[in-house]
Amino acid sequence: MPLHMSNFLHTANLWVSQNDIKINTNKTKELIFGPWGQHNLTPLETGQGIIERVHQFKLLGVYLDSTLSWTTHIDYMYITKTATKRLYFLKILKRAGLSPDHLLHYYTAVIRPVLEHCCCVWHHNILS
Repeated sequence: MPLHMSNFLHTANLWVSQNDIKINTNKTKELIFGPWGQHNLTPLETGQGIIERVHQFKLLGVYLDSTLSWTTHIDYMYITKTATKRLYFLKILKRAGLSPDHLLHYYTAVIRPVLEHCCCVWHHNILS
C-alpha cells in the first residue's frame, strides 16, 4: 500500500512541474489511518521538501485522527461546552415567555448546527 502512495505522489509531482505549480509542504500533511501508522514507513517527499506525517489534523473544520476516533474533534471544537451554553440561553428564552415556535427556531438555527456539524462524516459512529 505505501508503494501506491509513492507512485501517486511521483505522478502528482510530474503534473505539478508540468503546470508550473508548487506543492506547499508546510500545508501538506500525511495521515495514515489504521495500523500502517505504527510502522516505520519512509516519508513522502516532493521537490520542495518532505511532507510532515501527523497523527491528527483539521480538514474543513473537522479534526481527523489516525484511529478514526472523534474524541479529538469533540475536544477541540468544544461541542458539548458550546451546546450547553446555548441550551442554557434557550432555557432563559423559555422563562421569558417566548412562543414554542420561536424557541424551536432558536434551537434549529443556533444549537442544532453545533451538534450536527459535519455529521455526514461521523454519523455512522453514533451507534457504535
